Amino acid sequence: METAVRTERSARDRILDTATELFYRDGYHAVGIDTIVEQSGVAKMTLYRHYPSKDELIAAYLERSNEAFWAWLEPEIAAVDDPTAKLIRAFEATAELATSPRCLGCTFQAAASEFPEAAHPGHRVAMDHKRRVLARLTELGHAAGLRDPGGLADQLLLLMDGAWVAARMFGPDNHAGSIVEAARTLIDAHARAARTGRPVRGR
Repeated sequence: METAVRTERSARDRILDTATELFYRDGYHAVGIDTIVEQSGVAKMTLYRHYPSKDELIAAYLERSNEAFWAWLEPEIAAVDDPTAKLIRAFEATAELATSPRCLGCTFQAAASEFPEAAHPGHRVAMDHKRRVLARLTELGHAAGLRDPGGLADQLLLLMDGAWVAARMFGPDNHAGSIVEAARTLIDAHARAARTGRPVRGR
C-alpha cells in the first residue's frame, strides 16, 4: 500500500517532502543532494529537472514552510474574537508548539544562520517570512488599539524567536511556556499607554 501511494505521488512532491524532513531535522549544509535523491527514490536528473540547484530546492522548501506556518497560526488567531485576545492567543499557540516534541526550532532562523549572505535565495525567503510576521503582529496591535503597534511587534517577535531557539536547544522540556506571561506584560503596557496617552515605559 505504501509503495503504491509513493508511486502515485509526483516526483516533485516526493523530492520536496524528503527535503522538508531532512532540512528541518538536520539543517541545510548537512544534507546533500545525494541523500535527498536516495531517500526520495528519484533519479538525480529528475531532481535537477524540477530544482536546477540545491539553493532553489532550499527556497522551495522555505516557501512551503512559510505556507505551513500561516496555515497553523491564522486559525489559532481566528479562534478568538477580541483583538487583544488574538495577540495573546498567538503566543499561547507558540508556547504550545515550541514545547511539543514535533518542534525542532525555526527553520527560517536556521536558513539565515547557515546562509548569512542577504542575496542567498534561502536567506531572502527567511527574511520575507520574518517581515511578514512583524507586519501581522503590527496589524493585530493596531486592531487592538494599542500604543506603538510597530514597536510592540518588534518586542513580540523577539519573544517568539526566543521560543523557537529554546525548542531547538533544550528540546520539548524547555522554558518557552514563559513567553505567554511575557507577551501579556508587554501587551498590557501598550494598552495602558494607549489609555493614558503616555509613552510605553522603557521606550
